[in-house]
Amino acid sequence: MKDFFNKITLVFQDRTLRKRIFFTLFALILFRVFAAVPISGVDHTRLAQFFAGNEFFGLLNLFSGGGLAQLSIVMLGVGPYITSSIIMQLLTIMSPKLKEMYQEEGEAGRRKFAQWSRILSIPLSIIQAFSFIKLLENQQVLAHLSSLELVTNLLVITAGSVLLMWIGELISEYGIGNGVSLIIFAGIVARLPTTLSQLTFSFEVSQLPLYLVFVAISALVIVGVVIITEAERPIPVTYAKQVRGNKVYGGTSTYLPLRINQAGVIPIIFALSILLFPQMILRFLQSASNAIIQSISSFLLNILANSWFYAIAYFFLVFVFTYFYTAVTFDPDQISTNLQKNGAFIPGVRPGKSTSDHISRILTRLTFVGAIFLGFIAVLPLAMKGVTGITAVSIGGTSLLIVVSVVIDLIKKIDAQVSIREY
Repeated sequence: MKDFFNKITLVFQDRTLRKRIFFTLFALILFRVFAAVPISGVDHTRLAQFFAGNEFFGLLNLFSGGGLAQLSIVMLGVGPYITSSIIMQLLTIMSPKLKEMYQEEGEAGRRKFAQWSRILSIPLSIIQAFSFIKLLENQQVLAHLSSLELVTNLLVITAGSVLLMWIGELISEYGIGNGVSLIIFAGIVARLPTTLSQLTFSFEVSQLPLYLVFVAISALVIVGVVIITEAERPIPVTYAKQVRGNKVYGGTSTYLPLRINQAGVIPIIFALSILLFPQMILRFLQSASNAIIQSISSFLLNILANSWFYAIAYFFLVFVFTYFYTAVTFDPDQISTNLQKNGAFIPGVRPGKSTSDHISRILTRLTFVGAIFLGFIAVLPLAMKGVTGITAVSIGGTSLLIVVSVVIDLIKKIDAQVSIREY
């Protein structure tokens, strides 16, 4: 505890760190201000009725950082940017040039990759904004818009999405932590008072055991996420002795840490984005004038709305994306090459391809454990909802997982900054 307070003191004594923290706070406050500014033509009474008990739009609201519930100018949140990032990373599998640019061209390649993701997010924002506006018009949440009003709202919503993407990147560069994750985190935290008040007003004494079980499972989830996120498998590495002039270099031993959950919270975000995007399009098509399109959309929506199908698909996508994101961000061949260049080797393993295969085998086994854990934690709230019947539980479980992971990541980054300044 004493060490914790010493680090807090160091954080606020350091001018650079203090600036980064205040910049992050200012950016998040700015985001919350934008999230409170609605677009034109909103019927707030119908909007509140529309969102009451609607789990699908509750999850969409989670990714918009709370902006969707107000139909604010940033109602899309960072969703289009997340979707464009998923598409770009999927393309790295199909395009060797993209993979080379992302993994081998260093910082310049990653910047170019990020720039393409930003550009792709703009048409995605327009498509999503148009779908939302038409869907909400059909639900009479929005007044019927003229062509000029429709174009104006499309431009405002798209600009809001781009602005939020820019704020997120500014936080990543000039603040502390991952900007996109922190925006989602800020939206979840901002919704906590409303969620707690809803649960309080709907509370019945007969439901007390259910609430106690929910609190106990939430505590176990937090402990499990922390343990799995922090757990790592050390691979011993030895540096060969090198004689240069009259001095001997190397001969030291260290280790290469491989985390069980190398991907963090990203698979959860990716999986939810993939599950929610088709539902949004189908709900829009459900109100089409063509009877065949309506029937197909309704049929597919009924399949997606099935709790068993949704849970299985969610678990599968989280599992797959854990492997996918780990493969994109961690390249055993590159690690093996770097070790060989620096005169390092894993005891008992030949340098080169043997080292790469050895690291891949260990990483595959570790990622399997991490993927199973993430998938289980992702579908656990859905099981809780099936038992308790409380809709907020399923949204709250996803929120809890994201919040814990973001907080752990934030603490690590602050700790790393403090360590640099101590040295």
